[in-house]
Amino acid sequence: MDTKQAYNLWASHYDSNDNKTRDLEADALRTSLAGIHFKTCLEIGCGTGKNTLWFQERAEYITAIDQSEGMMDKAKEKISSSRVLFKQADITKEWQFQDGLYDLVSFSLVLEHIDNLDHIFQQVSKSLHPGGYVYIGELHPFKQYAGSKARFDTAAGTEVLECFNHHISDFIQSARKFGLIVEDLNEYFDDNDRNGIPRILTIILKKV
Repeated sequence: MDTKQAYNLWASHYDSNDNKTRDLEADALRTSLAGIHFKTCLEIGCGTGKNTLWFQERAEYITAIDQSEGMMDKAKEKISSSRVLFKQADITKEWQFQDGLYDLVSFSLVLEHIDNLDHIFQQVSKSLHPGGYVYIGELHPFKQYAGSKARFDTAAGTEVLECFNHHISDFIQSARKFGLIVEDLNEYFDDNDRNGIPRILTIILKKV
C-alpha cells in the first residue's frame, strides 16, 4: 500500500489513536516556533489539522497541503476559516500550489516518507521570502535506526508505511544547497527523559 492510500485508511482514527510521535511533534512545533513571527505559512502535511489550528491563531494566511484526501477531509471538519486554504498535492512533483511567497514553510512528520530531499528543499527555497523560515519536525533518526516507523493497526493487522532514513546531516547539507541554513536544532524525548532515545527531531532553517 502506498503512502497516500495508507493515510487515507488511517484518517478515520488518526486523531483518536494513542500516538506518542504525533502528540510530541505537536508540542515540539509550538515550542520551536513560539518566538518566530510569521504572517503567511505554507503547511506541508497538514493531516487532520492538528497544527493548522495553531497556525491559524498565529498567521494571517495559511496554505495547507496534504496528499491524502481522507486526512484533509478531517481537517476541514475542524477548520472553516477563510484564512486557511486547503489544497491536495503531491510534493514530490513540481510545486504549483503556492499562493505567492511565504514567511514560513512547515513540515510535520512528512520528510520520512520522501526519498529525494534535494527536490523538496529546492521547492521550499523558491516558496520563501528572503529571511523566511522552515520548520521541520520528524521522527528522530535514532528512533528509525532502532526500527521505529509510522504504523497503525487495521482489522487486517498492522500497516507499516514506507519510510526513508535521513540522517541529521542529510537535512542540513541538502538544505544548504538551496540557501537554507540552520537557525536552531533540538531533540524531544518521551516524558522529557533525556537518558532515553529522542523521539522527535526539530530543525529550524532560515533562507539567507
